[in-house]
Amino acid sequence: MATAIYLEHYLDSIENLPCELQRNFTLMRDLDNRTEEKKGEINKLAEEYIATVKNLASAQRVEHLQKIQNAYSKCKEFSDDKVQLAMQTYEMVDKHIRRLDADLARFENELKEKLELSGHESSEGRGVKKAESRGLREKRSSRGRAKKGSDEDSPRKKKKINSPDLSDALLPMQPSDVLDMPVDPNEPTYCLCHQVSYGEMIGCDNPDCPIEWFHFACVDLATKPKGKWFCPRCTQDRKKK
Repeated sequence: MATAIYLEHYLDSIENLPCELQRNFTLMRDLDNRTEEKKGEINKLAEEYIATVKNLASAQRVEHLQKIQNAYSKCKEFSDDKVQLAMQTYEMVDKHIRRLDADLARFENELKEKLELSGHESSEGRGVKKAESRGLREKRSSRGRAKKGSDEDSPRKKKKINSPDLSDALLPMQPSDVLDMPVDPNEPTYCLCHQVSYGEMIGCDNPDCPIEWFHFACVDLATKPKGKWFCPRCTQDRKKK
């Protein structure tokens, strides 16, 4: 039941994801086309300038070069927009991946708690059964002490009394066996632990931080701190300065 709830909520959260991705990819393709057109315009302006530079006055040269500079600036603007779209698209997908990791972690903890609870109940049941069987053996032995070679001494009875319970024969199931999924080797790693992104994470406010993102648990955080936050390595570097 819990699995169905987690799955239903997650599917609801990614319902609009394909449309959003398609929109971003369409915008990126449009920016690529506009950049290529602007590059062709730059090449044309450069050829015209080289061919006529000897016959142009100083003001005309400046004006022609300004046109080339404006075209280059427009290309850079298109490229920056494309980078921002790419980062937005990555964060969009990564957000859903982090939520899935968090849901899997919660589901694994719930499954572990249920297994521990069921194991505790089964161990109590086994204790009651052993106490009852011990009492029966004592009663039988007290009634048949005077008899030699009683039924209890027969191999058949010994085998029946000493046979293990069915619950003892079952191997314990671990949550990690159920949720042991392979990790994508191409997925980027973060934090001091060099693991993939999962759960709550925080970014270092040092723009030159080589790691950038950290798991809350790895940096001893329970909630997001107010103001700027620097990772342990960057904090040590700042103290040295």
